[in-house]
Amino acid sequence: METLKTKCLIIGSGPAGYTAGIYASRANLKPMLFEGNQPGGQLTTTTEVENFPGYPEGINGFDLMADLRKQAERFNVDIRSGLVTKVDFSKRPFRVETDGDVVVEAEAVIISTGASAKYLGLADENKYKGLGVSACATCDGFFYRKKRVAVVGGGDTACEEALYLSNLATEVFLIVRKDYLRASKVMQERVLANPKIKVLFNTNTVGLFGEDALEGAHLVERKGTPEEQHFDIAIDGFFLAIGHQPNTRVFEGQINLDSVGYVETYNGTTETSVPGVFAAGDVADTRYRQAITAAGSGCKAALDVERFLLENPL
Repeated sequence: METLKTKCLIIGSGPAGYTAGIYASRANLKPMLFEGNQPGGQLTTTTEVENFPGYPEGINGFDLMADLRKQAERFNVDIRSGLVTKVDFSKRPFRVETDGDVVVEAEAVIISTGASAKYLGLADENKYKGLGVSACATCDGFFYRKKRVAVVGGGDTACEEALYLSNLATEVFLIVRKDYLRASKVMQERVLANPKIKVLFNTNTVGLFGEDALEGAHLVERKGTPEEQHFDIAIDGFFLAIGHQPNTRVFEGQINLDSVGYVETYNGTTETSVPGVFAAGDVADTRYRQAITAAGSGCKAALDVERFLLENPL
């Protein structure tokens, strides 16, 4: 196996990883970045991004990430293909292995592997991804002004997204698998009191349909019971709000993760439970999950690394 050495290793790309690379490189840390199995992160599958500063006319998600990558390359970030398969954070320099038979010894590590939205597992979800199917109302809701949309989920996130969309869309269906909402009482009250939101309890989505873009959803009420009933709704947007899965499996047992698997950071910094290991972006963000907040945390992580290396030289 080839062994490489670096002061700062960045695991994962996306807004957090590339921004961390830009800042770390400008600090003369000569960072090395492994892009992972989805170079550019989730944004590469997004059509239009209109809420990232600096693009007044909006930009395609893939192009946005290409711009960030080019900027990182301009500052000589050593960007490499490959997926990290094993880490050893027990001592410095940290040891990281990739699927390309490369071992990296790093004085500091930034984890920016992101989180993946959970989907229902319908084949139609992939078919209409970017054409009506989304996992982020805050990101894509603006495109559904004065249209009909549906949100899947019954927790706080689903209720928050339904309320957000109700300010844009003409009608919002909240599709809830159970016969109750899991959200906090105040969120339940707000949703149920909103005249633009129609809650469909005991309802599952079994398919989506449309010609060139999403036009509706196939639903079933009280599935598996004698009262089972199939029906369709006409919608332009279908938003998944059933949670995210942080991409942290490879770090299990190496750093502290919360009950869901997100990397725990401390004291308002990007510091993790292991000194010298930092986390940025959606992998440590259970709340905001926006491109701009991920980029901001990437900046913070690089600054934290710079300070750490000054105070803890090898």
